[in-house]
Amino acid sequence: MNTQPTLPPADGPIRLTYWSWLKDLQKVADVWNAQNPDVQVEVSWIQGGNAGGYQKLYSALAAGSGPDLAQVEMRSLPEFMLVNGVTDLSRYGVQQYRDRYDETLWNQVSFTGGVYAIPQDSGPVGMYYRPDLFEARGLDIPATREEWFAAGEVFRDEGSALIDVFPISDTSGFAGYAGQAGATWFRADEDGWVIDMADEATLEVARFFDRAIDERIVGTSYNPYTPAWFAAAARDEVASLVSASWGDALMTGISGAEGKWRVAPAPTWSTGFGSTYQGGSTAAVLATSRHPKEAMEFAVWMTTSQEGIDAMIANSGIGWSPARDIIGTAREGGSEFFGGQSYNTEVFQPATQQQNPDWSWWPVTQQTFNILADGFRRKTSGGTLVDAIATTEAQVIEVFRNKGLTIRKADR
Repeated sequence: MNTQPTLPPADGPIRLTYWSWLKDLQKVADVWNAQNPDVQVEVSWIQGGNAGGYQKLYSALAAGSGPDLAQVEMRSLPEFMLVNGVTDLSRYGVQQYRDRYDETLWNQVSFTGGVYAIPQDSGPVGMYYRPDLFEARGLDIPATREEWFAAGEVFRDEGSALIDVFPISDTSGFAGYAGQAGATWFRADEDGWVIDMADEATLEVARFFDRAIDERIVGTSYNPYTPAWFAAAARDEVASLVSASWGDALMTGISGAEGKWRVAPAPTWSTGFGSTYQGGSTAAVLATSRHPKEAMEFAVWMTTSQEGIDAMIANSGIGWSPARDIIGTAREGGSEFFGGQSYNTEVFQPATQQQNPDWSWWPVTQQTFNILADGFRRKTSGGTLVDAIATTEAQVIEVFRNKGLTIRKADR
């Protein structure tokens, strides 16, 4: 997809620039800088991707300038590929680092033989829950979605708490559930894109939540981590929340909750995988970089070395490390907020090995989520999630074609 020439390694000292919305990332770069006097890294803060950072990056690319590296969400990477904005790192030997990364994350930056970014962080999914609320009702912690539904009926019938909420307006979570169930909505091939949003795994998830909403197992009036959700959780009206590893920091915002919450593996579907990912970023080497090999090597150090990962956790509060074997020293012990539980090693680290390796992002991810959310909102006026899936697939096909992209439905 890229046509820029392969550039030789630098001959002499160089300075790399990195645009990112992670706080205090310069302190991480300073650890590298102290050890690599000939390759110094300077970090500039930008707004989060869709909040303005991407617009700034696109403008810089159009002007032929910009940084060597930029933080790009995994789901946004294909859009930068469309404008030839990122470098195919396979020409700089990136495959030698493949075994350092979780397989699923590596696959999410790999397209048709190329590797277009370095995974930077992610969010394996588990279930945050209140053991006291489950125990008071004689309930075991659900391991499957059907067990989760049955427990939700008990909470509903008692009338004091919900087992979870379903965010109708943020369909990225639904995409994660579908991926866990075994769905692969899009894949790139040599002739364009293949879409398969209405596969049986996705329809199973949609039918399940249609039922959960209809039978008032889940709430839909507010999303996780909103003020209304925090207030409900503080009143003991939220029994659990299926969410990503980065939610642990947000959970501490629940008033009076220290020691009350624990973490368990995500409930599983009848098909698919033990967990899924929500969120995740990359360190992408832009096509305008004059030193792509050195930029790649810094990104690999930052995301797979013990000192790089520890520095990112301590200074920047990153999500889950993309490294196969290193989660960060700070995440290896127990947590007072979660009652002393070593939930990172007990739950989230195993979850990274239980992912859908075939899930792939596509060039109009955010637009797809917006279209799907419009369809989901019709649930409140008699529509169904199942209907929204089929409608969204048809509309997204038109979006692709209007952008001049080749797309076809998967053979079923």
